[in-house]
Amino acid sequence: MESPAPGILLIADPFLKDPNFMRTVVFLCEHQDEGSFGFVLNKNYDYTLNELVSGLDDLKLPVYLGGPVQMDTIHFLHQYPDKISGGYEIIDGVFWGGSFETAIDLIRAGEIDVARIRFYIGYSGWGSGQLADELKEKSWLTVQASRKLVFHKKPDEIWKDALRHLGGDYEIMINFPIDPQLN
Repeated sequence: MESPAPGILLIADPFLKDPNFMRTVVFLCEHQDEGSFGFVLNKNYDYTLNELVSGLDDLKLPVYLGGPVQMDTIHFLHQYPDKISGGYEIIDGVFWGGSFETAIDLIRAGEIDVARIRFYIGYSGWGSGQLADELKEKSWLTVQASRKLVFHKKPDEIWKDALRHLGGDYEIMINFPIDPQLN
């Protein structure tokens, strides 16, 4: 298991009941003593980008539910540091944020592949010590993130593939029922 740090994936334990995080994978972008934040990678949001941001009627792009915090904010992860200025590299080749306007202009111009940029509404956040407590309670498994998992072609498969990435006994968890009493 990896220690929490930028670029770590938090994989929800199969029996985690919190509806915000059940069967999710969170990509940590920041981890400090004061707190941590990241984005849920595998929960589609009910609205597309054009429905959330005025003036983007031509961009019907998927938006993912980044987490339950500040649901009035849009964030993005991308693989274009040379084209989108102001982003922060989280892992090799994966950047958080930057110029939203530039990103939109590049998408409209067809200069970037929309499979290499993802939009999130809200984010997942933990206060000082909160994530450490959740890790002690075994609410999360941790593994180093990869571009392949962050920009997975099938986001609804990220949780299972992240467990496969851990290998060994963790692969068995893929088939665990959400409620073990139903087994």
